[in-house]
Parts: sequence; C-alpha cells; structure tokens
Amino acid sequence: MHRTPLPAIPDAPPSIRRLAHDRSIHDTSSSPEARAYALGAEGAGSNALFAKTAPAGTLAHEARMGAAFHELGLGPEVIEYLPGGGTHADWLVTRALTGDDCTAARYLAEPERLCDLLAVRLRTLHELFRTQPGRLAALNVPDVRTRYIENVERGWRAGRFDAQFHPRITAADAHRIAAEAAGELRTDALLHGDYCLPNIILDDWRFSGFIDLDHAGLSDRHIDVFWGAWTLWFNLHTSAYCSRFLDAYGRDVIDEGKLAAIAAMECFM
Repeated sequence: MHRTPLPAIPDAPPSIRRLAHDRSIHDTSSSPEARAYALGAEGAGSNALFAKTAPAGTLAHEARMGAAFHELGLGPEVIEYLPGGGTHADWLVTRALTGDDCTAARYLAEPERLCDLLAVRLRTLHELFRTQPGRLAALNVPDVRTRYIENVERGWRAGRFDAQFHPRITAADAHRIAAEAAGELRTDALLHGDYCLPNIILDDWRFSGFIDLDHAGLSDRHIDVFWGAWTLWFNLHTSAYCSRFLDAYGRDVIDEGKLAAIAAMECFM
C-alpha cells in the first residue's frame, strides 16, 4: 500500500479532524475518484482508523454495506459516515482490520495457498445467500444486479472501453455479448463486488475481513468469480492459477460462458 505522510487531512470537517487528532496521517489513495487516509499506525488493531472521502452521495452504499458486513463478522466497524451535499463531500471512517492485504509479499510468495484461500473464502461468502437469507434480509442487503447491468450500459454510452478484461475484442462485439448475457445474470449470492487481492485482509493467513465494499450486495456469483481469477492473473503475472481457483471454488456452480460474458461487461465499467 502506498503511504504518503501528511500533517493533516485536507478539507476535513470538524468531526473528522477530531478523530485524526494526535494520530499519524498517511494518504493511501489508489483511486482518482476518492481519497483515503490511514489514521494511526497501520495494523495497530482497534487503535487504527481509515478515513475515506469522495463526492457527495457516492459513499452511502459503501457505508451501508460496511455496516452489514461488520454485523456478519466479515468487515471493519463503521465508526462514522458523514453524507455530503452541495459542495461538501461524503466521509466514511472505519476501524482498521488487523493484518495486511493479500498483495503483501509474504502472501504472494505462496501462490497456491493464496489461490485456494481466496477461492474457499469467496465460496463461503456467496453461500450466505443460501444459508442465511433471513439475516441478509434483516440487514437490508440490497440486490445490486440491476445496477450492475445499468453501469455496463452507462459505460457503453459514455464511450468507456477497457479491452484488458477481454483481449482481442472490439467495443461493439463486447457490447453485443454483454447485452445478450444481461438477461442470464441471476441473483444467487452475497457479493463483495470488487473481489481482488488489495480488498482482502489477512492476519498471518487468518482471514480478518473485506474492505472497499462500494459494489457489494446481492447479485450473480460470476461477477466475483471473474474478479477472483482476474486478480490472481494481474497480481501474480501469470494465468497459471486461474483454473486452480475455479477448481477450489467449485465448478459445480460455475458457467464458464457466463464468465466470458462478465469479462465483456467489465470492459465498460
């Protein structure tokens, strides 16, 4: 994780400044759409916090899902959510999880173990849709499948196209595949929504929790499965573990044709 020390959090409202008081502050941002700050020593358990800010209204879903995942024992505690408005941005503060994300060298050094852990953890998350439907309903976890499909169309209309997710395909062909497959997506799992190595925290190989839950919710499991295989390829710089990941997850519920369609859809995100 990139960490740039700062004397203070820029443009922070009073309540965020109070939380940051007497703490070390590091900018850990990795996205142009949001800024993220580590408050206190990373890995210091309950004493460390993370603050995130983004345009007004854009962190509401993440705050909601963060609270739900914490109740399920799957994510950090949400300390404060400040909705923005007008010229004011959203702010979200969470308690830091113990450990490091899966891009840490110690985890990348054991790719087979990492691959299997990610696959089994993902299948366990997805199965909550079947094993704990009442609890998910009580936590008011939303169905985000329609939003996912709408984001694909929005990207197509805006001219976004990232061919890295489906090499050797044109934007027109990718959109055709995406449009034909949209009706085949099913709500059959509790998704993380951005299932990649930086968003999974381990403490000496023990699962601590998931972070960055702005795309989480109920939707088609193949979205997460696609990202699980993709992140292993991207972070390990080899496709050698993609098939192993699918085996460890369980091919009994995987449609590889649907995975190819998700790849086309992701080109427009």
